[in-house]
Amino acid sequence: MSDKHDASGVTTTGHVWDDDLGDFTNQPPKWWMLGLTASAIWCVVYCLFYPSIPVSNAHGFFKGIGGWTAITEMEADKSVVDDVRGKYEAKLKDMTPAAILADSELTEYVTRSGKVLFGDNCAACHGTNGVGTVDKQGLFAPILRDDDWLYGGKIDDIHTSIVGGRQGVMTPHKGVLSDKQIDDVAQYVKAMSEEGKDKADADSAVAAGKKVFMESDCTACHGADAKGMQAMGSANLTDKVWRFDGSVEGIKKTVAYGVNAGPDARIAVMPSFKAAGKLSDAELKKLAVYVYKFGGGQADAPVAK
Repeated sequence: MSDKHDASGVTTTGHVWDDDLGDFTNQPPKWWMLGLTASAIWCVVYCLFYPSIPVSNAHGFFKGIGGWTAITEMEADKSVVDDVRGKYEAKLKDMTPAAILADSELTEYVTRSGKVLFGDNCAACHGTNGVGTVDKQGLFAPILRDDDWLYGGKIDDIHTSIVGGRQGVMTPHKGVLSDKQIDDVAQYVKAMSEEGKDKADADSAVAAGKKVFMESDCTACHGADAKGMQAMGSANLTDKVWRFDGSVEGIKKTVAYGVNAGPDARIAVMPSFKAAGKLSDAELKKLAVYVYKFGGGQADAPVAK
């Protein structure tokens, strides 16, 4: 306990506890009072300068003598950003995506500014950073970071996909092939994926499926080598990349009901972003370059402007 101080001669409020504990009337320190006064003045000035006080007028509030609004501040900040971006936007407006890629400075700019465009327009399906998304059918939207491209991974191919959209097509074979034939061909396709086509062709266990594959219309779209055709967007069946469920049961469902061919079919549709009218031609080119720079894009010779 501290020593008891002599409080004689000090006025109190009259409240005393335990005979020796009194409530003094000492004033706060002068610095504290100055700070309190300055704070009060600051509050008054702030409320007068900025929109703050509800009043009965057409605006419903006092607009402030400074004329500040969040919108004007945002527009001023945007104007600064637009000035910085202007020289790049003016250049890429009339350039092809391939020509943009050939310009390292523009490519760096587009890679950075395209991130927002991708997040707003593409990430909902393809996932953050193009990692793809999965639903009960398998891959809902393709991975954009690998080198497997149904319609081609060159910069112009990617730009064409974004501008015009893509819609997969595969005819249903239920009713055309028997359940046994569908099972056989699914076993053969699975073997090609796991072993490669040469080993699958030599595997007597899937010979019946190979016969179905070669004699039906499978080769018309996927090719005799089963590597697919980019012009048609048909899948390479000899790798381990699956657009949908890659299990035998999943393959059977795809063979039986096809793609975009009815209520039970697999769904594979990418909308046309040009037709949607949300993005400008320059923004569509930005997206193409941004997706290409994920790392899976296929190399191509630079194209002139």
